[in-house]
Amino acid sequence: MGKNTVEAKTWLDKHYEVSAPRKSTICDWYSNFKRGRTSTEDSKRSGRPKEVIIPEIIRQVRQIVLTDRRVKVREIAETVGISTGSAVSILHDYLHMKKLNVKWVPHFLEIEQSKKRVADSKSCLDMFNRNPSEFLRRYITMDETWIHHYIPESNRSSAEWREAGESRSKRVKASRWAGKVFASVFWDGHGIIHIDYLKKGEKCNKEYYSALLDRVNDEIKKKRPHLAKKKSFSIKTMHHLTKPL
Repeated sequence: MGKNTVEAKTWLDKHYEVSAPRKSTICDWYSNFKRGRTSTEDSKRSGRPKEVIIPEIIRQVRQIVLTDRRVKVREIAETVGISTGSAVSILHDYLHMKKLNVKWVPHFLEIEQSKKRVADSKSCLDMFNRNPSEFLRRYITMDETWIHHYIPESNRSSAEWREAGESRSKRVKASRWAGKVFASVFWDGHGIIHIDYLKKGEKCNKEYYSALLDRVNDEIKKKRPHLAKKKSFSIKTMHHLTKPL
């Protein structure tokens, strides 16, 4: 063609818009031909061809993941006989999967408890739809958590592969013997109302929760006087404890 690398790049871009090689590739070609190479065929090389990503291999990878959600990419590659890069490509680009950490929950709910939670949620949604601003002004909720005296280890080892739109699994948190404190947090749309810490040796039973709601009632009177003027209202908790204040 009698062209230099710049002219060759311009000509290839014009005639092969999608598949034209990069400038570095063209420079490599010129260097190889100057050293005496005459063949335009690819050199023989070791390794697996890119044709490993075929429907049958994709099906095998998906079956392996569905059988063991915690399987490692390296194990998938070794089982199917492909590179780890191809395994990653199949998981992300073809199966649209990603590995999520297992979601921690304090305990698994029984069927009746789940139904109660759904009913409470629908009731709150109905109240919100009737008067959103008043609902957010008056609604108080709470949640509980363990606060550790150290930074917990990563849960990466429990991560599982999930398809797009698929929810993560749940597991009961394993008990830890290191120092920790149990905290109950109450808040509304304006912020934190009360944080209560379970004292050492104190049991988390109905007597504790009854006394806790009394303490929360006192805090509400101090921090939310507009609620204290109401004749009756209740606190919705994650465990469905209700008590008129």
